[in-house]
Amino acid sequence: MGLYSHTPFAITRNLSVAPRLRENLFALANVGILAPHLPRIHSFRSKELTMAKVIFGVHTGQQDIPLEELRRLWKHCDASGFEWISVWDHLYEAPNRNGEGPTYEAIPLMAALAVETQNVRIGCLVFCMGYRNPALLAKSLTTIDHLSGGRVTVGLGAGWHVEEHAAYGYDFPGVKERLDRLSEGTRIIRAMLSHDRSSFTGQYYRTDNISNEPRPMQARVPIIIGGRGEQRTLRMAAARADGWNVPYISVEEFKQKNEVLNQWCDHYKRDPKTIERSVNLHFLMSSTGQDVSARLGPMGAQGGLSGTPQQVIDRIGQYIDAGAGQINIAFRPPVDYPALQQYIDKVMPAFR
Repeated sequence: MGLYSHTPFAITRNLSVAPRLRENLFALANVGILAPHLPRIHSFRSKELTMAKVIFGVHTGQQDIPLEELRRLWKHCDASGFEWISVWDHLYEAPNRNGEGPTYEAIPLMAALAVETQNVRIGCLVFCMGYRNPALLAKSLTTIDHLSGGRVTVGLGAGWHVEEHAAYGYDFPGVKERLDRLSEGTRIIRAMLSHDRSSFTGQYYRTDNISNEPRPMQARVPIIIGGRGEQRTLRMAAARADGWNVPYISVEEFKQKNEVLNQWCDHYKRDPKTIERSVNLHFLMSSTGQDVSARLGPMGAQGGLSGTPQQVIDRIGQYIDAGAGQINIAFRPPVDYPALQQYIDKVMPAFR
Protein backbone atom coordinates (compact mmCIF):
# COMPACT_ATOMS: atom_id res chain seq x y z
CA MET A 1 0.00 0.00 0.00
CA GLY A 2 3.03 2.28 -0.01
CA LEU A 3 4.07 4.83 2.56
CA TYR A 4 1.09 6.17 4.49
CA SER A 5 2.04 9.53 5.90
CA HIS A 6 0.98 13.13 5.91
CA THR A 7 3.53 13.88 8.63
CA PRO A 8 7.20 14.54 7.77
CA PHE A 9 8.56 12.68 10.76
CA ALA A 10 7.23 10.78 13.75
CA ILE A 11 8.83 9.85 17.04
CA THR A 12 9.47 6.12 17.46
CA ARG A 13 11.85 3.77 19.18
CA ASN A 14 12.64 1.31 16.44
CA LEU A 15 15.02 2.83 13.88
CA SER A 16 18.78 3.15 13.88
CA VAL A 17 19.93 6.34 12.19
CA ALA A 18 23.49 7.52 11.57
CA PRO A 19 24.42 9.51 14.67
CA ARG A 20 25.21 12.79 12.87
CA LEU A 21 22.03 12.60 10.76
CA ARG A 22 20.02 11.68 13.81
CA GLU A 23 21.34 14.69 15.74
CA ASN A 24 20.57 17.04 12.86
CA LEU A 25 17.02 15.75 12.50
CA PHE A 26 16.52 15.98 16.22
CA ALA A 27 17.69 19.59 16.24
CA LEU A 28 15.32 20.52 13.42
CA ALA A 29 12.38 18.82 15.12
CA ASN A 30 13.17 20.46 18.42
CA VAL A 31 12.90 23.97 16.99
CA GLY A 32 9.72 23.13 15.13
CA ILE A 33 11.09 23.06 11.56
CA LEU A 34 10.17 19.42 11.15
CA ALA A 35 6.85 18.11 12.54
CA PRO A 36 5.93 21.40 14.25
CA HIS A 37 2.76 19.81 15.62
CA LEU A 38 4.77 17.49 17.86
CA PRO A 39 5.95 18.58 21.31
CA ARG A 40 9.57 19.59 21.56
CA ILE A 41 11.82 16.73 22.64
CA HIS A 42 13.91 17.23 25.74
CA SER A 43 15.57 13.82 25.81
CA PHE A 44 16.77 11.69 22.94
CA ARG A 45 17.85 8.60 24.80
CA SER A 46 15.12 6.24 23.62
CA LYS A 47 13.24 8.12 20.90
CA GLU A 48 14.48 8.34 17.34
CA LEU A 49 13.10 9.67 14.09
CA THR A 50 11.59 7.65 11.28
CA MET A 51 9.01 8.06 8.56
CA ALA A 52 5.46 7.47 9.82
CA LYS A 53 3.16 5.01 8.10
CA VAL A 54 -0.12 5.50 9.92
CA ILE A 55 -1.07 6.90 13.30
CA PHE A 56 -3.29 4.72 15.46
CA GLY A 57 -5.61 6.41 17.91
CA VAL A 58 -8.49 5.74 20.27
CA HIS A 59 -11.63 7.88 20.57
CA THR A 60 -13.40 7.43 23.90
CA GLY A 61 -16.90 8.85 23.95
CA GLN A 62 -17.50 9.23 27.67
CA GLN A 63 -21.04 7.96 28.08
CA ASP A 64 -22.42 4.91 29.89
CA ILE A 65 -18.99 4.07 31.34
CA PRO A 66 -17.65 4.49 34.89
CA LEU A 67 -14.69 6.83 35.20
CA GLU A 68 -12.51 4.08 36.65
CA GLU A 69 -13.16 1.95 33.57
CA LEU A 70 -12.40 4.88 31.30
CA ARG A 71 -9.13 5.53 33.09
CA ARG A 72 -8.24 1.85 32.79
CA LEU A 73 -8.84 2.00 29.04
CA TRP A 74 -6.71 5.14 28.66
CA LYS A 75 -3.79 3.64 30.56
CA HIS A 76 -3.99 0.37 28.64
CA CYS A 77 -3.95 2.14 25.27
CA ASP A 78 -1.23 4.57 26.34
CA ALA A 79 1.02 1.61 27.20
CA SER A 80 0.14 -0.43 24.09
CA GLY A 81 1.49 1.59 21.20
CA PHE A 82 -1.39 3.93 20.41
CA GLU A 83 -0.36 7.48 19.58
CA TRP A 84 -3.61 9.35 20.21
CA ILE A 85 -6.52 9.33 22.67
CA SER A 86 -9.47 11.70 22.47
CA VAL A 87 -12.72 12.43 24.26
CA TRP A 88 -15.83 14.07 22.83
CA ASP A 89 -17.82 17.20 23.67
CA HIS A 90 -21.40 16.13 24.41
CA LEU A 91 -23.70 16.98 27.31
CA TYR A 92 -26.24 14.30 26.40
CA GLU A 93 -25.78 10.90 24.86
CA ALA A 94 -25.10 10.38 21.17
CA PRO A 95 -27.39 9.11 19.77
CA ASN A 96 -29.69 11.05 22.08
CA ARG A 97 -31.63 9.26 24.83
CA ASN A 98 -33.02 12.46 26.39
CA GLY A 99 -30.26 12.66 28.97
CA GLU A 100 -31.09 9.35 30.61
CA GLY A 101 -27.50 8.04 30.61
CA PRO A 102 -24.35 9.30 32.36
CA THR A 103 -22.17 11.58 30.22
CA TYR A 104 -19.08 13.40 31.53
CA GLU A 105 -18.06 16.91 30.48
CA ALA A 106 -15.09 17.27 28.15
CA ILE A 107 -12.78 19.87 29.75
CA PRO A 108 -12.19 18.21 33.15
CA LEU A 109 -12.11 14.81 31.48
CA MET A 110 -9.42 15.95 29.06
CA ALA A 111 -7.44 17.26 32.03
CA ALA A 112 -7.78 13.83 33.65
CA LEU A 113 -6.63 12.22 30.39
CA ALA A 114 -3.55 14.46 30.46
CA VAL A 115 -2.43 13.25 33.87
CA GLU A 116 -3.42 9.60 33.40
CA THR A 117 -1.27 9.14 30.26
CA GLN A 118 2.37 9.70 29.38
CA ASN A 119 2.88 8.93 25.70
CA VAL A 120 -0.15 9.66 23.52
CA ARG A 121 -1.21 12.96 22.07
CA ILE A 122 -4.54 13.99 23.54
CA GLY A 123 -7.51 15.94 22.27
CA CYS A 124 -11.25 16.31 21.98
CA LEU A 125 -13.02 15.46 18.73
CA VAL A 126 -14.38 17.98 18.66
CA PHE A 127 -15.17 20.94 20.93
CA CYS A 128 -18.45 22.61 19.99
CA MET A 129 -17.63 26.29 19.50
CA GLY A 130 -21.07 27.37 20.70
CA TYR A 131 -20.62 25.92 24.19
CA ARG A 132 -17.70 28.10 25.36
CA ASN A 133 -16.15 31.47 24.83
CA PRO A 134 -13.20 30.65 22.52
CA ALA A 135 -10.74 32.74 24.53
CA LEU A 136 -11.60 30.84 27.69
CA LEU A 137 -11.33 27.57 25.76
CA ALA A 138 -7.83 28.56 24.61
CA LYS A 139 -6.87 29.27 28.21
CA SER A 140 -8.24 25.93 29.40
CA LEU A 141 -6.40 24.03 26.68
CA THR A 142 -3.16 25.85 27.47
CA THR A 143 -3.50 24.65 31.05
CA ILE A 144 -4.11 21.10 29.86
CA ASP A 145 -1.09 21.35 27.56
CA HIS A 146 1.02 21.97 30.65
CA LEU A 147 -0.65 19.13 32.54
CA SER A 148 0.17 16.79 29.66
CA GLY A 149 3.75 17.94 29.15
CA GLY A 150 2.98 19.39 25.71
CA ARG A 151 0.74 16.74 24.15
CA VAL A 152 -2.48 18.68 23.39
CA THR A 153 -4.12 18.90 19.97
CA VAL A 154 -7.12 21.22 19.68
CA GLY A 155 -10.20 19.82 17.90
CA LEU A 156 -12.92 22.30 16.92
CA GLY A 157 -16.33 21.99 15.30
CA ALA A 158 -19.59 23.84 14.75
CA GLY A 159 -21.84 21.53 16.84
CA TRP A 160 -24.85 19.47 15.81
CA HIS A 161 -26.62 17.96 18.84
CA VAL A 162 -29.94 19.87 18.85
CA GLU A 163 -31.40 18.23 21.97
CA GLU A 164 -28.50 19.02 24.28
CA HIS A 165 -28.37 22.62 23.03
CA ALA A 166 -32.04 23.02 23.90
CA ALA A 167 -31.81 21.29 27.27
CA TYR A 168 -28.85 23.37 28.44
CA GLY A 169 -30.25 26.65 27.16
CA TYR A 170 -27.84 27.20 24.27
CA ASP A 171 -29.14 28.74 21.08
CA PHE A 172 -28.91 26.46 18.06
CA PRO A 173 -28.65 28.87 15.13
CA GLY A 174 -28.60 27.92 11.47
CA VAL A 175 -25.57 26.30 9.92
CA LYS A 176 -24.20 29.57 8.54
CA GLU A 177 -24.03 31.23 11.94
CA ARG A 178 -22.60 28.14 13.59
CA LEU A 179 -19.85 27.99 10.97
CA ASP A 180 -19.24 31.74 11.24
CA ARG A 181 -18.76 31.28 14.98
CA LEU A 182 -16.40 28.37 14.34
CA SER A 183 -14.34 30.51 11.96
CA GLU A 184 -14.10 33.43 14.40
CA GLY A 185 -13.37 31.19 17.37
CA THR A 186 -10.66 29.30 15.50
CA ARG A 187 -8.89 32.57 14.69
CA ILE A 188 -8.99 33.66 18.34
CA ILE A 189 -7.69 30.32 19.60
CA ARG A 190 -4.89 30.18 17.04
CA ALA A 191 -3.79 33.71 17.93
CA MET A 192 -3.83 33.06 21.67
CA LEU A 193 -1.85 29.84 21.32
CA SER A 194 0.72 31.46 19.01
CA HIS A 195 1.30 35.07 20.12
CA ASP A 196 2.13 36.88 23.34
CA ARG A 197 -0.82 39.20 22.84
CA SER A 198 -3.60 39.43 20.28
CA SER A 199 -6.84 41.22 19.53
CA PHE A 200 -9.83 40.24 17.45
CA THR A 201 -13.16 41.85 16.65
CA GLY A 202 -15.80 39.76 14.93
CA GLN A 203 -19.55 39.58 14.76
CA TYR A 204 -19.81 37.08 17.62
CA TYR A 205 -16.54 37.16 19.57
CA ARG A 206 -13.89 39.69 20.45
CA THR A 207 -10.65 39.93 22.41
CA ASP A 208 -8.73 43.05 23.39
CA ASN A 209 -4.93 42.84 23.64
CA ILE A 210 -5.38 39.49 25.34
CA SER A 211 -2.47 37.73 27.01
CA ASN A 212 -2.24 33.97 27.49
CA GLU A 213 0.39 33.24 30.13
CA PRO A 214 1.99 30.85 30.64
CA ARG A 215 2.54 30.12 26.97
CA PRO A 216 1.72 26.58 25.74
CA MET A 217 4.58 24.12 26.05
CA GLN A 218 4.52 23.44 22.32
CA ALA A 219 5.95 25.87 19.80
CA ARG A 220 2.80 25.32 17.73
CA VAL A 221 -0.29 23.66 19.16
CA PRO A 222 -2.05 21.79 16.33
CA ILE A 223 -5.66 22.65 15.50
CA ILE A 224 -8.01 20.12 13.87
CA ILE A 225 -11.27 21.13 12.23
CA GLY A 226 -13.94 18.41 12.38
CA GLY A 227 -16.85 17.85 10.02
CA ARG A 228 -17.75 16.93 6.48
CA GLY A 229 -19.25 20.08 4.94
CA GLU A 230 -17.53 20.75 1.63
CA GLN A 231 -18.17 24.48 1.17
CA ARG A 232 -17.32 25.83 4.61
CA THR A 233 -15.83 23.16 6.90
CA LEU A 234 -13.28 21.70 4.50
CA ARG A 235 -12.43 25.17 3.23
CA MET A 236 -11.81 26.28 6.82
CA ALA A 237 -9.57 23.26 7.42
CA ALA A 238 -7.51 24.09 4.34
CA ALA A 239 -7.23 27.76 5.30
CA ARG A 240 -6.62 27.60 9.05
CA ALA A 241 -6.05 24.11 10.44
CA ASP A 242 -3.25 21.61 10.87
CA GLY A 243 -5.64 18.69 10.47
CA TRP A 244 -9.10 17.51 9.51
CA ASN A 245 -11.17 14.85 11.25
CA VAL A 246 -14.38 13.13 10.25
CA PRO A 247 -16.27 10.37 12.11
CA TYR A 248 -18.15 7.26 11.00
CA ILE A 249 -17.92 7.67 7.26
CA SER A 250 -17.66 5.15 4.43
CA VAL A 251 -14.44 4.70 2.48
CA GLU A 252 -16.09 6.07 -0.65
CA GLU A 253 -17.36 9.23 1.04
CA PHE A 254 -14.07 9.76 2.86
CA LYS A 255 -12.18 9.60 -0.43
CA GLN A 256 -14.53 12.11 -2.02
CA LYS A 257 -14.28 14.53 0.93
CA ASN A 258 -10.51 14.13 0.95
CA GLU A 259 -10.36 15.13 -2.70
CA VAL A 260 -12.45 18.22 -1.95
CA LEU A 261 -10.02 19.14 0.84
CA ASN A 262 -7.16 18.84 -1.65
CA GLN A 263 -9.00 21.19 -4.00
CA TRP A 264 -9.36 23.77 -1.23
CA CYS A 265 -5.64 23.40 -0.51
CA ASP A 266 -4.96 24.18 -4.16
CA HIS A 267 -7.23 27.22 -3.83
CA TYR A 268 -5.11 28.53 -0.95
CA LYS A 269 -1.85 27.42 -2.62
CA ARG A 270 -1.18 25.10 0.28
CA ASP A 271 0.61 21.76 0.05
CA PRO A 272 -2.10 19.14 0.81
CA LYS A 273 0.47 17.01 2.60
CA THR A 274 0.67 19.60 5.37
CA ILE A 275 -2.83 18.73 6.62
CA GLU A 276 -3.28 15.61 8.74
CA ARG A 277 -6.40 13.60 7.82
CA SER A 278 -7.97 11.39 10.48
CA VAL A 279 -11.10 9.28 10.63
CA ASN A 280 -12.99 7.85 13.62
CA LEU A 281 -14.33 4.32 13.09
CA HIS A 282 -16.51 2.29 15.43
CA PHE A 283 -14.57 -0.56 17.03
CA LEU A 284 -16.77 -3.57 16.31
CA MET A 285 -14.30 -6.43 16.61
CA SER A 286 -15.62 -9.08 19.00
CA SER A 287 -13.84 -11.78 20.95
CA THR A 288 -17.07 -13.81 21.04
CA GLY A 289 -17.98 -13.53 17.36
CA GLN A 290 -21.21 -11.70 18.16
CA ASP A 291 -22.45 -8.73 16.13
CA VAL A 292 -22.01 -5.76 18.47
CA SER A 293 -23.15 -3.06 16.05
CA ALA A 294 -26.77 -3.24 17.25
CA ARG A 295 -25.99 -1.42 20.50
CA LEU A 296 -24.93 1.63 18.48
CA GLY A 297 -28.38 2.06 16.96
CA PRO A 298 -28.46 3.82 13.58
CA MET A 299 -24.80 4.80 13.93
CA GLY A 300 -23.69 1.16 13.89
CA ALA A 301 -24.37 0.69 10.20
CA GLN A 302 -21.65 3.04 8.98
CA GLY A 303 -17.99 3.67 9.56
CA GLY A 304 -17.05 0.60 11.59
CA LEU A 305 -14.29 -1.99 11.82
CA SER A 306 -15.55 -5.54 12.27
CA GLY A 307 -14.63 -9.11 11.44
CA THR A 308 -11.32 -10.94 11.64
CA PRO A 309 -8.01 -9.14 12.12
CA GLN A 310 -7.23 -9.62 8.43
CA GLN A 311 -10.59 -8.17 7.43
CA VAL A 312 -9.92 -5.16 9.65
CA ILE A 313 -6.42 -4.78 8.17
CA ASP A 314 -7.92 -4.76 4.69
CA ARG A 315 -10.54 -2.21 5.68
CA ILE A 316 -8.01 0.12 7.29
CA GLY A 317 -5.89 -0.18 4.16
CA GLN A 318 -8.82 1.08 2.11
CA TYR A 319 -9.13 4.19 4.28
CA ILE A 320 -5.40 4.81 4.06
CA ASP A 321 -5.49 4.46 0.29
CA ALA A 322 -8.38 6.97 0.32
CA GLY A 323 -6.13 9.49 2.10
CA ALA A 324 -6.35 8.79 5.86
CA GLY A 325 -3.16 9.30 7.84
CA GLN A 326 -4.70 8.47 11.22
CA ILE A 327 -7.20 5.79 12.21
CA ASN A 328 -9.05 6.29 15.51
CA ILE A 329 -11.08 3.38 16.84
CA ALA A 330 -14.13 4.60 18.75
CA PHE A 331 -15.35 2.67 21.78
CA ARG A 332 -18.78 2.20 23.27
CA PRO A 333 -19.00 0.21 26.51
CA PRO A 334 -18.58 -2.46 27.49
CA VAL A 335 -14.97 -2.59 26.32
CA ASP A 336 -14.05 -5.97 24.83
CA TYR A 337 -10.42 -6.14 25.99
CA PRO A 338 -9.59 -9.47 24.28
CA ALA A 339 -10.79 -8.01 20.97
CA LEU A 340 -8.81 -4.83 21.63
CA GLN A 341 -5.72 -6.93 22.28
CA GLN A 342 -6.21 -8.67 18.95
CA TYR A 343 -6.25 -5.26 17.30
CA ILE A 344 -3.06 -4.27 19.12
CA ASP A 345 -1.23 -7.56 18.44
CA LYS A 346 -2.40 -8.38 14.92
CA VAL A 347 -3.79 -5.29 13.20
CA MET A 348 -1.50 -2.44 14.21
CA PRO A 349 1.78 -4.25 13.42
CA ALA A 350 0.64 -4.76 9.81
CA PHE A 351 1.15 -1.04 9.22
CA ARG A 352 4.43 -0.60 11.08
